[in-house]
Amino acid sequence: MTTKEAWILDMDAGPIFEQIGKNVRRLLARGDLRPGEKLPSARDLAGTLSVNPNTIVHAYAQLEAQEVIEKRRGLGTFVREDAPVGTMRKDMLRKIAETFVNEVRQLGVESEEAMAVLKEAWDAG
Repeated sequence: MTTKEAWILDMDAGPIFEQIGKNVRRLLARGDLRPGEKLPSARDLAGTLSVNPNTIVHAYAQLEAQEVIEKRRGLGTFVREDAPVGTMRKDMLRKIAETFVNEVRQLGVESEEAMAVLKEAWDAG
């Protein structure tokens, strides 16, 4: 989980702290990170990702406010046991689907054609 390959950061895709939060939620949704699991320290993750530790602290603070993670004094930062993993996964899928639908509608494509192309893409890869 602490390998750089597990994290997707794009310096042109908006604030890094938001991308880190999205990565934690994505890792949870995929099952690569589980409730109760310890997260890397801000310093360790910052070193892995070559970002400022304050960026990680900011991302973790947002995730804590969203009740995804919790700090345990003297132990570190952990995914909450009651983290809403199923809801997060569904919300992420819905957001992706809405983006796809909006783009398809802007092209003037009917749903049947869009679904056929989506299935083609899914099957291809």
